Amino acid sequence: MTAPAQPRLLAVSDLHVRHAENAAITESLRPGHPGDWLVVAGDVDERIESVVATLASLRERFAAVLWTPGNHELWTRGKNARAEDVERLAGVARYDELVRRCREVGVSTPEDEWPVWDGPGGPVVVAPLFVPYDYSFLPAGTATPDEGLAAAYAAGVVCTDEHLMYPDPYPSRAAWSAARVTATAARLDALDPALPTVLVNHWPLVREPCDVLRYPEFALWCGTTATADWHRRYRARAVVHGHLHIPRTVTVDDVPFVEVSLGYPREWRRHSERVGSHFPDLLPRTVLAPSIR
Repeated sequence: MTAPAQPRLLAVSDLHVRHAENAAITESLRPGHPGDWLVVAGDVDERIESVVATLASLRERFAAVLWTPGNHELWTRGKNARAEDVERLAGVARYDELVRRCREVGVSTPEDEWPVWDGPGGPVVVAPLFVPYDYSFLPAGTATPDEGLAAAYAAGVVCTDEHLMYPDPYPSRAAWSAARVTATAARLDALDPALPTVLVNHWPLVREPCDVLRYPEFALWCGTTATADWHRRYRARAVVHGHLHIPRTVTVDDVPFVEVSLGYPREWRRHSERVGSHFPDLLPRTVLAPSIR
């Protein structure tokens, strides 16, 4: 394969390296150009140590690595385990520890100054965001989050977050989401209005990518309507997300929303059959000139 003549802004998500095959694929990710940046849009792993080690390894290879958390990074197993066990951390404390550890290995986070990509397609501000869901992507026939959740439970479609993703110290995941929306919008409002953006969030910022979900009720755990106009309001050239494990590009208001996930082995094998080639070889994806696969 011919090496690219110019650096690229690349992205991937949902590496789920606890699966040995995915860990091997992640280890094989290499820049094609020395100036390539890599955006990692969440769900690297469920263990803090593994998340940081994986990102540190990628940072050794790519000119820059930008990360934002997914729900799996924020899962807490054994919340009441011994105090010295970092994996017991939950909610904001867990997120803060991930941010601290990422900074130690030179990986940018949503809490750092957002960099400007000056390569092809730039200049653009690349903004890794951390805005989780608030149950406002409602299933058909429901009018409130409570009704939506009741419908999901009745259908047997319940995200594991309900058992493992703690919002501490917030009273609910929706309250945590609302706080993140407010803080993130303030930072985005303060950007230079002359600069376009690439917005990165693990969860979709609009509802449209969720329209093809096999189980429509799962949309409850996929985003918030509070960000529905952010691609227009903040001059997005592209929006990058993961979470759905449905890698494709959806265009909304002429803005490409690029889902960049690897997903679980059974899923990427299915994608390989669909595209007629080994799907992991198509990753990471180029952000500013995305193709629909």
